[in-house]
Amino acid sequence: MDYKNAGVDIEAGYKSVELMKEHVKGTMRPEVMGGLGGFSGAFSAAAFKEMDEPVLLSGTDGVGTKLKLAFLMDKHNTVGIDCVAMCVNDVACAGGEPLFFLDYIACGKNVPEKIAEIVSGVAEGCKQSGAALVGGETAEMPGFYPEDEYDLAGFAVGAVDKKDLITGEKLAAGDVLIGMASSGVHSNGFSLVRKVFEQELTAEGLNTYYEELGTTLGEALIAPTKIYVKALKSVKDAGITIKACSHITGGGFYENIPRMLKEGTRAVVKKDSYAVPAIFRLLADKGNIEEEMMYNTYNMGLGMILAVDPADVDKAMEAIRSAEEIPYVVGSIEAGDKGVTLC
Repeated sequence: MDYKNAGVDIEAGYKSVELMKEHVKGTMRPEVMGGLGGFSGAFSAAAFKEMDEPVLLSGTDGVGTKLKLAFLMDKHNTVGIDCVAMCVNDVACAGGEPLFFLDYIACGKNVPEKIAEIVSGVAEGCKQSGAALVGGETAEMPGFYPEDEYDLAGFAVGAVDKKDLITGEKLAAGDVLIGMASSGVHSNGFSLVRKVFEQELTAEGLNTYYEELGTTLGEALIAPTKIYVKALKSVKDAGITIKACSHITGGGFYENIPRMLKEGTRAVVKKDSYAVPAIFRLLADKGNIEEEMMYNTYNMGLGMILAVDPADVDKAMEAIRSAEEIPYVVGSIEAGDKGVTLC
């Protein structure tokens, strides 16, 4: 009896590391110390030593049941982007620059080529956000996960000068809300998605082309989460103060927008200020989901919302476009009970 007989292939683990090295190499930053394979990832404080009062920020998350789609479609090169996005977007909406990222993959059977494909997506997400992929863990857990399934999670660490933290304390009535377009459902609410499209969750169903989507159902649903790090940095580099910022994730508008507000302020979002993507209309119609539930579960086409002074709106919109994201003026801040009104 040996470890391989028990279901854990050490040689496959070694091969996975070799295959992923090329992807990881492309994420390196000057502050990274040492290579892949050490017991810990080392990152120099040079990245933030010039800050007056450096503050470290962190975010952790996973991809959730969206992975079920990856299994069905046998498509594993984009879910890593989702994993990174869910973490670095949280860091960025506090004003931080993501510095490094680590991932965790748990699987029933280590298939090196599949693991490398997953990590290629993680590396792409790191490139998009400017974070270095400094390490991770692949855990082969036979008997715990089915052989053809895995879980994927990770965490990001970033930094910001204390004076640049986005806290919402500078919010005032009259400030303008700008939303940035999402790429679709992102990585939240997939348990409901899978329930609604239960009959379509087959190779044939997911490969079905929908005219209103302009693509297949599978491709529309698995589209990776947008990473807004560069767009938010572009706004900051334009000399604009972002007064408050919210990453629209699980809980949709009703849970996430109030998190960026201070007491005595209320966000008013105009639902007709932008076009809700077709995937959400299809989901709501097919599942007979009430509008309030949709806005309480999904991003509805806006993955990030920020508040700026009215005088900065045009400049902020231009900065976001220069980062190749699509901005919309979607509402404003009013005096009132802390919360959000959709109208």
